[in-house]
Amino acid sequence: MDKSVLESMDSHMVLSILNEKLRLECDSLTTLISRYDLNTNWLISSMNQIGFHYDAVSNQFKPII
Repeated sequence: MDKSVLESMDSHMVLSILNEKLRLECDSLTTLISRYDLNTNWLISSMNQIGFHYDAVSNQFKPII
């Protein structure tokens, strides 16, 4: 997962990729960010802009209710 490509993609596609990586490879958001050298502020901001937040219990991004 190339960080520069990820940052240029549609946010909904990024959401799908992130949730897949969380489900299959990473046991936490911290692990995901570290493993792929992602910018935490960009990641959280991008997901918030499309109405999603990270839920640690389910280890996935879920809609903000």
